[in-house]
Amino acid sequence: MSWLPDSLADFAPAALAALMVGGYLVLGEPFVGWVLHRRFESAVGVAPGARRWLYGRLLLLEWGLVAIVLAVCLVAARVGWTELGVRWPDRVGIVTGVAAVVILVVTVLSVRALRTGVLREAGSDSAALRSVGSLLPRTDSERRLFAAVAVTAGVGEEIVYRGFGIAVLAALAPSLPWWGLVAAAGLAFGLAHAYQGLAGILTTGLLGSVLAAVYLDTGSVLVPIVLHSLIDLRFLAVPADVLPGGGTQSAPARSPSTEVASRPDDRGDPGPYDTQPIDFGKRP
Repeated sequence: MSWLPDSLADFAPAALAALMVGGYLVLGEPFVGWVLHRRFESAVGVAPGARRWLYGRLLLLEWGLVAIVLAVCLVAARVGWTELGVRWPDRVGIVTGVAAVVILVVTVLSVRALRTGVLREAGSDSAALRSVGSLLPRTDSERRLFAAVAVTAGVGEEIVYRGFGIAVLAALAPSLPWWGLVAAAGLAFGLAHAYQGLAGILTTGLLGSVLAAVYLDTGSVLVPIVLHSLIDLRFLAVPADVLPGGGTQSAPARSPSTEVASRPDDRGDPGPYDTQPIDFGKRP
């Protein structure tokens, strides 16, 4: 781990900015994620385009964090992309080999389980499954945007959480052993997914620790980026008809009486079924 900073002075004159970004990852990101997903879940059943709205916000948030990290590195005296692990791997050890095999096996098995409709059957009993189920794309346009989000998460979160986050922690506690860095990285990543409930925190925290171990084993975030992107992209192999809601949100059938009631009257007043799209610029 010789590439990691061993003093906060390595971030000078951007040391304070590095600490602020690190603090946001631990304290701010869980709150922002919780608020963002609560707004999404309150609108997803009634507002067309709710998933595309969320995907767009996630893209802005992820790339915004990457841009901030890049700005800090441009100002820092002795911390650049190399110190964040953006370089070719030094080696591929047994830790990486085992982790890659386990991730690939779990990915294949989870896709098989998801394709059987497990989210639709058990989603109401688990906050984590319910959250995941509502996030997944149903339409072709949503699937295209979700693919961009999945790759962005793989690139952005590995650079920000594994690369930058571990660099800041190593600078603050240079004597911390590798397993301490792995545990701390997993904790921060799990808290960022607090909106998924306790099960989601534990699952993503474990994943964050595994990816951190791969990063420290290889000296590069490129391998974790590939693995992380693959994990998220697996959801594209799940057809919409096995997801909660049957894949589409169709309008309820109307009786003749409600059809009449929904038409404007002679004065041009809207009927009770006329609605306006939710403005996501305001709280729904």
